[in-house]
Amino acid sequence: MSLDKSIRDQYTVVIGLEVHAQLLTESKLFCSDATAFGASPNTHISPISLGHPGTLPKLNKKAVDYAIKMGLACECKITEENIFARKNYFYPDLPKGYQVTQDKAPICVGGKVWIKPKGATEEKAIALNRIHMEEDAGKSIHTEDATDTLVDYNRAGVPLIEIVTEPDLRSADEAYAFLTEVRKLVRYLEICDGNMEEGSLRCDANVSVMLKDAKEYGSKVEVKNMNSIRNVHRAIEHEAERLIILLEKGETIISETRDFNAASGTTSSLRTKEELNDYRYFPEPDLSPLIVDEAWIEEIKAQMPALPRELQHKFTKEYGIPEYDAQVLTDTKAIANYFDALCQETENYKSASNWIMGTVKSYLNEHNLSIDDFSISPKQLAGLIHLVDEGKVSNTVANQQIFIKMLENKGSDAQSIAIAENLIQESSSESIQPIIDEVLNDLSDKVKEYKSGRKGLIGLFVGEVMKRSKGKADPKKTNELLKQTLK
Repeated sequence: MSLDKSIRDQYTVVIGLEVHAQLLTESKLFCSDATAFGASPNTHISPISLGHPGTLPKLNKKAVDYAIKMGLACECKITEENIFARKNYFYPDLPKGYQVTQDKAPICVGGKVWIKPKGATEEKAIALNRIHMEEDAGKSIHTEDATDTLVDYNRAGVPLIEIVTEPDLRSADEAYAFLTEVRKLVRYLEICDGNMEEGSLRCDANVSVMLKDAKEYGSKVEVKNMNSIRNVHRAIEHEAERLIILLEKGETIISETRDFNAASGTTSSLRTKEELNDYRYFPEPDLSPLIVDEAWIEEIKAQMPALPRELQHKFTKEYGIPEYDAQVLTDTKAIANYFDALCQETENYKSASNWIMGTVKSYLNEHNLSIDDFSISPKQLAGLIHLVDEGKVSNTVANQQIFIKMLENKGSDAQSIAIAENLIQESSSESIQPIIDEVLNDLSDKVKEYKSGRKGLIGLFVGEVMKRSKGKADPKKTNELLKQTLK
């Protein structure tokens, strides 16, 4: 599929996302069945999650806490009186024949998520329609020969929040940025692990296109089964082009649900899109209204951590690091907290940022570790930064020798290692000048070239002094003495 850019530019792509986040509770939304991922099929089930007659649901308070947390993080209005509803439809993986969800009274109303897509210079607020609670369905597993379908009900009844945007997104890049930010938020709040591959974070995309000067949205299609943020981006790109090509051919767009094939990067029709009245919503008779009062909301507010956007602003404004650094450092809560703690121990914030984004992250990635497993404390790393700042050791020695020794000897501070290993740089003229004299004598031909105008040779001289001093000569002092000697 290919589309000329001049034609593509005549259209506006309109995207709305529905993001399901599986909540990290130990038990399901309406019963005590376990929610742990990876158990043998149909072992985390009970008469309640299977919808047996005569069973009664009981709401999981922790799931409500988590939904409120997400609502507060997204600047939503928290609904005081919440009513659950039955959403009626039949699939084999929905054992009750209906899903308990929220219809007219979602727990979170409105709100926004701030994004900054790649290449954008300004942030953009993506408006939310709602965040509501509901229970998950089971999982259908099709056999390889496609003759049978097996059903695992372990997931049935697991608590979800569904985050529904307004049709505010205008590109696949914006959708990518939105999902990335939502995944950050749920991980910072510790309410969902954000793992799309395991299905704990899932996204359906509603996509339509319209001419640039049109005032009404076009017919939308819903795309499902995208198991990564990258695949959401791919699916939206493909679907936008497909819809534009249909319109260019004069064909009618059918409002339908489509399946995304990651291998081919294409979509295919699953079924005609259901209308709201097909679900025959009505209030869940077995659940009383849920009242969320101000005291409950204030209790949740007191538990809220600093969020990624807040930390980015802090890192750029208070610590003066570049915006790019702040985005990288807030990618995970643990890294952000480590950097913040490091900045309490040193005032060289840019060096602190460089160490974490460079040497520390490389080490963690190489050994498949998280920052929580990192054996060097913020105070110890600040000590190493301080050694470099004072000119006592070079960056090379700090990275390639002292850092490694600190990892090997847990608890050892940088200065003790530098002294024990005889790594402290010589900064006195008396210790460096003899080496400079020796170098200039051995490279007398280069000295003549330097005095003839080849000033770039100063780097060669500094390098040779550093080599002969085995890295112990202070580079700044060496450079200064060399220029004086060569006058």
